Amino acid sequence: MDGLVLQRVSKSFEAKKVLEEVSFEVGLGEIVALLGPSGCGKSTTLGLIAGLIEPDSGEIYWRGNSLRGIPPHQRHFGLMFQDLALFPHLNVFENVAFGLRLRRQPQTEVRKRVKEVLQLVNLTGFEDRDVATLSGGEMQRVALARAIAPQPQLLMLDEPLASLDRILKDRLAVELRQLLRQMNQTAIYVTHDQEEAFMVADRVILMNQGKVEQIGTPQEIFCSPSTPFVAEFLGMKNFVEGEVIYEDGESWLVTPLGRIRFPNQPAGKGIALIRPEGATVDVHEGLQLMGRVTQKLFRGDHCQIELQWGEKRFSFLLPCSQKTPNEGDTLCLSLSPRSVIFFRNHTSHSFT
Repeated sequence: MDGLVLQRVSKSFEAKKVLEEVSFEVGLGEIVALLGPSGCGKSTTLGLIAGLIEPDSGEIYWRGNSLRGIPPHQRHFGLMFQDLALFPHLNVFENVAFGLRLRRQPQTEVRKRVKEVLQLVNLTGFEDRDVATLSGGEMQRVALARAIAPQPQLLMLDEPLASLDRILKDRLAVELRQLLRQMNQTAIYVTHDQEEAFMVADRVILMNQGKVEQIGTPQEIFCSPSTPFVAEFLGMKNFVEGEVIYEDGESWLVTPLGRIRFPNQPAGKGIALIRPEGATVDVHEGLQLMGRVTQKLFRGDHCQIELQWGEKRFSFLLPCSQKTPNEGDTLCLSLSPRSVIFFRNHTSHSFT
């Protein structure tokens, strides 16, 4: 592998296991997001790659060479922190130039490089500005410029947009991806926000409780979650117990909601997920679900409804072009077999 490789890396703090045999690769020029809830080990993974902490076991390689024992400043990796860590007593120019000066680059080269990166992040003319006078988005750009100024081999960004509002976050996420692509920059992007990860990254590594749950492109992970945890983390909550059985030479999925043909599936028990966009009104095929509408939320071209069925509540997205119910109505939905994902041998989908 030409880029970064983690092989079965584990780390504990005071007998608490934070990472357990984490393995993944990042190719040169690739943008990879580490995604997962707080406390899943994302930032610890960054610290290990940066050399700020050492793994208890496992190996980390960069371009085929082990990083064990290599101090942070000799790895030539860049790290942009969540709190930005800008120096309040320095202006924009001096903040961006900080890493270049540490490397004792000539003043003419420092000025040239600072000018280049400020132009990249659309802050030309901000050199003499006091960082305390900048907006949140401008501060993010200065921190990014400082991180990329020394031309790091690998750029790591730890929740870089966490403090911004949704509109600004979405805009900067798109700009950030375009910038990283333009630079052909190898990057690891840490976030707990799936939309942010999907907008920025070529591939996503979804983590849970110190382990890797799934690795894939944003489309692969969203369309084919590999575990109930992945599905629920992505906002899919319609789970029921299920079992695949064979009858008359065909495989069927049997659930409390009924049974449907489920071709080419081996027999076994597990959990069935019904995707929220998989329901239709007034179409009588597949599984049938009748219940009371307990909530209706307008989501632009879709309405999100909650349906009470016995003790359980299901959440669905219905196109606003369909006849949508009101709260308190009784509604019958048809659930297409194509909207069902079956997780064999899983008995629980809860996470914290």
